[in-house]
Amino acid sequence: MLNLRLQRTGKTGQPNFRIVLQTHTESVKGKALEILGHYQPALNPKVLEVNVERVKYWISQGAQPSDSLAVLLKGKGVEGMEKFIEPRTKKRAKKGEQPAAA
Repeated sequence: MLNLRLQRTGKTGQPNFRIVLQTHTESVKGKALEILGHYQPALNPKVLEVNVERVKYWISQGAQPSDSLAVLLKGKGVEGMEKFIEPRTKKRAKKGEQPAAA
């Protein structure tokens, strides 16, 4: 399976990320099949440059974006990212409490 994910680059305290296409077995810092863009959150304003056409192509071929990347792409205006975003309503159990049975 193919994944679209963020690959960290940059110095300590100055994060930069590449948006890459990798197989799911490849390590995060491993070799990328294709570099689709970059994200620089340390700049003001934040910079997100991505080849949207290639992202849509790879998603149509079965690649799945990571949760963080799906949130960024949704903000960029790419449609259909909601199904890849996990709900943000999870709450931690307090110390000594049992987790609620779902």
